Amino acid sequence: MTGAEVIVKCLEKENTKVIFGYSGVAIDPFWNKILDSKIKRVLVRTEQNAAHLASGYARISGGVGVCAVTSGPGATNLITGIATAYADSIPIVAITGQVNSDMIGSDVFQEADITGAVESFVKYSYLVRDVNDLPRIFKEAFYIASTGRRGPVLIDIPFDIQNDEFKDKFSYPESISMRSYKPTVKGNMAQIKKVIKEVENAKRPIICVGGGVHLSQATTEIRKFAELNSVPVVTTMMGIGVMPSDHPLFFGMVGNNGQPFANRAMNESDLLLMVGARVADRAVNRPDLITENKVMVHIDVDPAEIGKNVGPTIPLVGDIKNIFQDFLEQDEHADDHSEWLDTLNTYKKEMASDRTPRDDDYVEPKDFMIKLSAAVKDDAIYVADVGQNQMWSCAYYKVKDGRFLTSGGMGTMGYSIPAAMGAKLAAPDKQVLAVIGDGAFQMSMMELATMRQYGINIKIIVMKNGFLGMVREHQHYAYDDNYSMVELKGDPDLSLIAAAYEMNYDKITGEDDIEAKLKKFLSDDNAGLLEVRVDPMELVKY
Repeated sequence: MTGAEVIVKCLEKENTKVIFGYSGVAIDPFWNKILDSKIKRVLVRTEQNAAHLASGYARISGGVGVCAVTSGPGATNLITGIATAYADSIPIVAITGQVNSDMIGSDVFQEADITGAVESFVKYSYLVRDVNDLPRIFKEAFYIASTGRRGPVLIDIPFDIQNDEFKDKFSYPESISMRSYKPTVKGNMAQIKKVIKEVENAKRPIICVGGGVHLSQATTEIRKFAELNSVPVVTTMMGIGVMPSDHPLFFGMVGNNGQPFANRAMNESDLLLMVGARVADRAVNRPDLITENKVMVHIDVDPAEIGKNVGPTIPLVGDIKNIFQDFLEQDEHADDHSEWLDTLNTYKKEMASDRTPRDDDYVEPKDFMIKLSAAVKDDAIYVADVGQNQMWSCAYYKVKDGRFLTSGGMGTMGYSIPAAMGAKLAAPDKQVLAVIGDGAFQMSMMELATMRQYGINIKIIVMKNGFLGMVREHQHYAYDDNYSMVELKGDPDLSLIAAAYEMNYDKITGEDDIEAKLKKFLSDDNAGLLEVRVDPMELVKY
């Protein structure tokens, strides 16, 4: 066996079903040997999107996404996708080709120190020096990526290592034991009992859930605990979907762009359970407000996150699913917080957005999102991109039994189309939508070719306003409408783009025909592109 054959065997042992990537000489030995495998190969059109597809696949499958690219520019193009996964704790294994071992450090053609370049964006990285280390390295990489606080791991494999003869008989490790890496899974029982006592004593408790709940697959446990104790729930952007949007205990997204009543609920609580959230600036820009006059419990699998941005009253380290299973076992009786819920429902009613259509020639985003929510299937997977479309999606799209994905920590434009493609490959029977602005669309529209090549039939909705809308809105407030580098003149005709890739196409330009056109657009399982014309001067908040 060669090293390349060993890599394929390792991926098979990890039950890898699909791998996303781009070819090149330094990774060709691997791509050649994978031809004999049943692993599906998806050729993207730019390397960054290989990581985004792997991300979407991992988030929906619950496993590890895998991508592979060549050395030099192939590897460096992958960095944004790796950083995006790292910021949102998405488990991926990224494989990069490298120049021959004896040439490393010589500045030869297409050499890049990729392990050094990604040091701050990965949980761990490997530069393979010995072909016989490959089984151990792959076992460790998948283990590190998928345990504790999940995240990307990079394996850099020189060309000669891929071609070297594997001298040992192939044997994949059955278990892993790393002295320097032992993530905490079970929560401390004494701390768990303290939290239960605080819930019993609290008059105004609230749970704020983040993306860690999805990663732990703890949605069911969170809902049961909240319902048992009548505790209201708010989310960070990454936690959207943990509770159905219309659930009576759900009070929206917190943060700079969250609902005012959600922020008020969190600020006025006397007990805050922060669950699987980093307490980062986008969700909590004034940490002192969420700790003032209250007990704060911070639950996270990563001990480094607890106390990093705000000091909790009760820290609790462990896997969220395990911790909430313990909560449910220790909870001896249900608690009634009906008076607190009545107060929050009053806030919700009084502080709800009253946006109404302002111009019949354009589509009002809130109205469109509400009608889109009603039109999609209950278990649809919705992938929001970055910008104004993301804020409208977070505020007004109603999640039912499906999933809501987006790039939260890094805020990477162009994420939604490749991530939606990865999600569709993980759940081919689900309806998958990518909602994106026209700026981000042009960053990822090359992947329409990948969709066409592999029959990845997602629905793409472009909120088109001719601007980099979120930046324009910032310049509106910060620079008195003195706009710079935000107007997208020269945009392509989206109907011709759709025709070029044999996609269904439609356009919505006003309020009158939204329901009918959405029904038609979503009526089949074919790939589709829907252009939604939004007022160029539209704001997220007005």
